[in-house]
Amino acid sequence: MDWDDIRSPPSTASQVVVDETLERHSVAELEQRIKILEQEIDRVRQELKAKQEYEARADSVFKS
Repeated sequence: MDWDDIRSPPSTASQVVVDETLERHSVAELEQRIKILEQEIDRVRQELKAKQEYEARADSVFKS
């Protein structure tokens, strides 16, 4: 068996690793990876927005 014959398992939501080697992933796996990462970006943006709104409310209380 050649090392090129060994494939890593497809990424799942809990297995997406930033900076991992992508050459061995299929087109479908890469598309799924993008979908997972976009969902994670949306989740992080929602949390960031919530924290910014909370911070703005707190600032308005203490600046009055």
